Amino acid sequence: MLKVGLTGGIGAGKSEVSRLLASYGAVVVDADKIAREVVEPGSPGLAAVVDEFGTEVLTSDGALDRPKLGSIVFSDPARLRALNAIVHPLVGRRSAELEAAAGPDDIVVHDVPLLTENGLAELYELVVVVDASPETQLDRLVRLRGMDGGEARSRMAAQATRAQRLAIADVVLDNDGPLEALEPQVKRVWQQLRDRVGG
Repeated sequence: MLKVGLTGGIGAGKSEVSRLLASYGAVVVDADKIAREVVEPGSPGLAAVVDEFGTEVLTSDGALDRPKLGSIVFSDPARLRALNAIVHPLVGRRSAELEAAAGPDDIVVHDVPLLTENGLAELYELVVVVDASPETQLDRLVRLRGMDGGEARSRMAAQATRAQRLAIADVVLDNDGPLEALEPQVKRVWQQLRDRVGG
């Protein structure tokens, strides 16, 4: 089994790389997806979030109001730390379960947005960073995701810097250009990963 860490700043295109790697046969462990699962209605994770932040972070049907919670934590580092202290251990346990279910010849790609911020690089045999300039990230967040500029900048500022991400990278995928320029890079990296596991 080859353990790969995949990360990139918000709007850099990490999700697209993750999707491509899954289509080639990677076992993708998606930390964002798991983070949503561990706070689903009725879960101990959601109960802990409500204990910490109050019922104002719930929708009328009892689900987590992610935009509301985001507006609280992304402007307040202490509140973000409190949220991470609840969610990260739950995500870590579930990620370990999914990895343990993979086969000995599998390439397990851990899609982790906050890999750099949480000092997780040493957990992986290889770290792949999807890189885009801050200008490109901001443009995508505003144009494609409909964020206003202020919210987009605060989300970006809450993450590691571009230099910090590049410093931990074993492989860098340049995603400053169009999508069609990304896929050939991902294919090359996939072949390198297959070569490392001998297949």
